[in-house]
Amino acid sequence: MLVRLLREQLRPYRWAVVVLLFFQLAQVLATLYLPSLNARIIDRGVTEGNTSLIWSTGEVMLAVSFGQVLAAVAATFVGALTAMRFGRDLRRRVFVHVTELSAREVARFGAPTLITRTTNDVQQVTMVVYMTMVFALMAPIMLVGGAAMAMREDVPLSGVLLVIIPVLAGTIALVVRKMVPYFRKMQERIDKVNAVLREQIAGMRVVRAFVREARESARFGQANTGLYEVSLGAGRLMALMFPMVMLIMNLSSLAIMWFGGQRIASGGMEVGQLTAFITYVMYILMAVMFSSMLFVMVPRAMVSAGRIAEVLDTNPTVVPPEHPVAPTSTSGLVELVGVGFRYPGAERPVLCDVTLTARPGQTTAIIGATGSGKTTLVNLVPRLYDATEGQVRVSGTDVRELEPHVLWNQIGLVPQRPYLFSGTIRSNLEYGKEDATDDELWHALEVAQAKTFVESLDDGLDAEIAQGGTNVSGGQRQRLAIARALVRQPSVYLFDDSFSALDYATDAALRAALVPETREATVIIVAQRVATIRYADQIVVVDDGRVVAEGTHTELLASSQTYQEIVYSQLSAAEAGGAQ
Repeated sequence: MLVRLLREQLRPYRWAVVVLLFFQLAQVLATLYLPSLNARIIDRGVTEGNTSLIWSTGEVMLAVSFGQVLAAVAATFVGALTAMRFGRDLRRRVFVHVTELSAREVARFGAPTLITRTTNDVQQVTMVVYMTMVFALMAPIMLVGGAAMAMREDVPLSGVLLVIIPVLAGTIALVVRKMVPYFRKMQERIDKVNAVLREQIAGMRVVRAFVREARESARFGQANTGLYEVSLGAGRLMALMFPMVMLIMNLSSLAIMWFGGQRIASGGMEVGQLTAFITYVMYILMAVMFSSMLFVMVPRAMVSAGRIAEVLDTNPTVVPPEHPVAPTSTSGLVELVGVGFRYPGAERPVLCDVTLTARPGQTTAIIGATGSGKTTLVNLVPRLYDATEGQVRVSGTDVRELEPHVLWNQIGLVPQRPYLFSGTIRSNLEYGKEDATDDELWHALEVAQAKTFVESLDDGLDAEIAQGGTNVSGGQRQRLAIARALVRQPSVYLFDDSFSALDYATDAALRAALVPETREATVIIVAQRVATIRYADQIVVVDDGRVVAEGTHTELLASSQTYQEIVYSQLSAAEAGGAQ
């Protein structure tokens, strides 16, 4: 998976990689040339007392060193720039793909792991790319070049490399193999920490209200300890590897000095040659050590690449049609014909054989017990999910045959849990219509019964909204979400339990203000509260995923036992009858 990601994402930067290789080659050649010049100064200059040779060779060494520095700086700059662009592109690709997934796929992964995969996992792969660009590309050139230069100085002594390199490479490979399971667990534990932390931040009020700080601290402590233990295990292996590498390098120097001294004593080589040989061996071992630094990171990056690829390889179940149909009208007529829906792997369907029609100019209310499938039913209209059976039609066309933006432009959705984005009231309302004027925004707020509280804020429409709308009350959040839907003036309004946080007076005033605004539109309201839907033109009673009754409040009160149970659980017989 890692190789696949690198191949796909680095393709636009192949010329940058070529330039990088050129600078790395120039840097390594300059580095390998310096020990030979040093050996020449020792053997031909110092030993023979040739001062002019020392000066001339020294000047060449300075020039080569200057070129080495320039090449190293250029290689580091190009490598870092390419790696950061790689990370930017990969992060964008994952983010865009996640936004294309349907609610079904997002729910399968879960928000915490998607956040981790888009941030931490991408960062792990990016760091490997950076290390590869800056160090790993240089390592094989240094390894091959160092071995060739060492053999050039003394072939018999080069036999030591046949022992040193396999021992060093085998040691690193053994440690890396042990580290892979640790890194896989580490990413899973990071997901768990993110999940617990996200829950605690989102549910802070509940935690405090029920005095559960100690319990939540224990939960976080358990998740944090799990990550600590896995990280500690991986850290111990990393801490073990570098002393072992240094031990092998020092033993190598000792062996070279021992055998090299014997070669000098027998006249087989000179002191300068031994000095250069030791330097080349250190270069070779440093190249292996650079590779080991990369190998330490590769296992974790491989795990991260697999997790990223899992997201990228997940195809959304809600996809645009290959041959979209142009809508013949935008009347807003909503029809569900024999609709069924089942979540993947579920034992039983959530919806079964649902048939209903919501007409323009009418209010259709959907009511039922908790878990009866009301929200799922409403989510099928804007294609947040696709029906597994039957058809969902908007304005006479199957929603699966419409371009998504064409469908969504006809719909104003207020979800069960209204969400406000960080920014201002204005920026949140403009989600409904980007070019909305101030007059349109204030009108929508007035209809949604939110104008008074917005006017009371110092900055009015430009008042700050925190992420999720946590700095406003639940009722204010619902009213702002309703105003956002009203701004776009769609032909279909979907209110999914959108009045639950409002008091009865505000609820009644809002519904009365909605009547002239939605006169030509189709209005579908999902509600738990009978008072919210009792005056609807059509009430649909849903029980266990099936439509069990349809009619007005009066008709259902007389004919539907399920509706009677819901009504009488909230109202007295006199209040229920007085609704007529």
